[in-house]
Amino acid sequence: MNTFGRKFRISIFGESHGAALGVCVDGCPAGLALQPADFAGDLRRRRAGTRGTTLRLEDDAPELLSGVLDGATTGAPIAIIFRNANTRSGDYADVLRTPRPGHADFVAQRKFGGFADYRGGGHFSGRLTLGLVAAGVVAKKVLGSVAVSAAIVELGGVKFGEHDAALNAAIAEGDSLGGLIECTVANLPVGWGEPFFDSVESLISHLVFAIPGIRGVEFGSGFAAARQRGSEHNDALVAASGATATNHAGGVNGGISNGNALCFRVAVKPTASISRVQQTFDMELGELGTLAVRGRHDICFALRVPVVLEAATAIALADLQLLA
Repeated sequence: MNTFGRKFRISIFGESHGAALGVCVDGCPAGLALQPADFAGDLRRRRAGTRGTTLRLEDDAPELLSGVLDGATTGAPIAIIFRNANTRSGDYADVLRTPRPGHADFVAQRKFGGFADYRGGGHFSGRLTLGLVAAGVVAKKVLGSVAVSAAIVELGGVKFGEHDAALNAAIAEGDSLGGLIECTVANLPVGWGEPFFDSVESLISHLVFAIPGIRGVEFGSGFAAARQRGSEHNDALVAASGATATNHAGGVNGGISNGNALCFRVAVKPTASISRVQQTFDMELGELGTLAVRGRHDICFALRVPVVLEAATAIALADLQLLA
């Protein structure tokens, strides 16, 4: 459903054009310093407004409704909400009749009997990652010295930093781009992970695929390992701490952290909402139709994903830390 975690437990709620959206974080230890200003940095990194991102700008000011008193967590569930103010729901009047290809419009209405909130993608919108980022801020505090960082590697199939031409072309053609993002976790102790089904990779992947638009994840050398021999892929131990000469395993053996840097990459698909005319099915007429998506959308949602990926990783690791 919309809840994740065993010890560090989060519940996401809200819709893109509803009154508000947010997250409830349960299981956070008491006594951690936490105030609204602590969210500013990560929320700013997720915020739209740069070239290639949506023109919908919201204040995204977090309201801490519970679980915090005098600047410290109390041990009770932490409820955080964000008000929606800058919505243009009329831009989505056609998606019930002509669902967007590549989006959740069709499946959401079928699954929920036609009652799903279609405005701005409703509960399936990338805006819901706001709650993930907020929960990630709390999770990072739980992790302490365990440092999670993510960065864009590629956009539109070209190296990040050399992507301007590809982005400009997508904008000019009413199209969109995807990207590749790498996440690294430093200072991760040996022994986190609960095999068989709650391995480090399993829990991180579970949350990563909750981020809209994620299409793949690979740890360490990933799919390249299928083309290597064991003598190439095996990471030779060089110290009693578990340090290895290479890190093809990405910091995990048998689903358990091995003391080396945790490293993985994710693939983000091109944004489904594009202004270029596409074929779809007209549900009202019962025949093939076309759709040119209106409204304000990211040309490349991958531009805003690094901080969301950090949050998902931190949430999964905070749960494993409390289980360890």
